[in-house]
Amino acid sequence: MNEHNHEEREPTAVALRASHAARAESAAARAAALIPYVEQLGSDGHADAAWKIAHAARVAAQALAVLSESAPDPAADSRCARNAAASAAQASQMGQLVDADAELSAVACRAALNASQAAGVAAGAKYLGTDEGLNAEADAAEKAAVTAAVNAGWVRPGEAVPSVATGVRSPEVMSMMHL
Repeated sequence: MNEHNHEEREPTAVALRASHAARAESAAARAAALIPYVEQLGSDGHADAAWKIAHAARVAAQALAVLSESAPDPAADSRCARNAAASAAQASQMGQLVDADAELSAVACRAALNASQAAGVAAGAKYLGTDEGLNAEADAAEKAAVTAAVNAGWVRPGEAVPSVATGVRSPEVMSMMHL
């Protein structure tokens, strides 16, 4: 690759990073928002779900941290967004469990699963995070997941999302996340 091609490619990688990063940040925030939601309900029978939500939020935060610490790379950035969305989907499953399968929680969980799947397709081996159409679908699915989480009461607009420590990033976790 010559210098000219590299310069033409760089803005694309930077623009793609912005899209992937926004989606990863949104998914990580959805996962983290479930922590105070479950805490507010109390510990009666929710300790396991609360732990799983906190763990999912931590993994989403790790994916977001990896994305922010590296140079723009559409394939790696899309994997980070995919991992954050998958973690948010896991947290949403616990949210649905805590809400005893209430209708709005079931809708929010399905929307989170759809967002995770769309992010996975966008990060897939064929396009490696570069297909504009797939990225737009993943962006739309993430927005739908946020809307559904708001409707379920899991995300409260205007309230600060709790900060989640990334903890220790073991080589095993990083390998599992394909980073």
